[in-house]
Amino acid sequence: MSESKTKSDHNHHHRGKSSEIFLDKNKILANLPIVPSQVILDAGCGNGYMAKEFAKLTGKMGKVYALDPDTVSIDILRTETVGTNIEAFIGDITKQTELTTSSIDLVYISTVIHGFSGTQMAGFVNEVKRLLKSNGKLAIVEIKKEDTPFGPPLNMRFSPEELRTIIDLNPTQLVEVGEYFYMQLFGK
Repeated sequence: MSESKTKSDHNHHHRGKSSEIFLDKNKILANLPIVPSQVILDAGCGNGYMAKEFAKLTGKMGKVYALDPDTVSIDILRTETVGTNIEAFIGDITKQTELTTSSIDLVYISTVIHGFSGTQMAGFVNEVKRLLKSNGKLAIVEIKKEDTPFGPPLNMRFSPEELRTIIDLNPTQLVEVGEYFYMQLFGK
């Protein structure tokens, strides 16, 4: 991993920022293999806007874990989702979480990994592989690696091709999910 990506892990933060208004939520949901009773992890969930969408699709028999290192965001989300199938908790997807091995059908992460150092990326891949069921899926939404009116510097971004070389899972689908965003799907 380049030195610039290694340096980025301590100075790139998302608190209070969301790419929600720029993403095509319907296109994301239409291209995710979500069915009732599944277990989904929204890693780096922020305010939980996608976790809430996933909860509607998984139904009462499903479960959505909403994970974020930001205590403030998780506290607010916990308050907003009392009595739902969403369990919000503080954690870091680049390290081992409290979730059970092979318990997750879908890990979803949006506009987060561009801030990972090389070590964090390796930890992320290891944890995703540990959590996913044998037929589980990983969905990564990222900002395109091209000039855009917002977003991190280009040297922090990943192209879909770069992701496919870093993520040790089977790439299955690439979808544009907004003018400036793509979603790369992987299967275990």
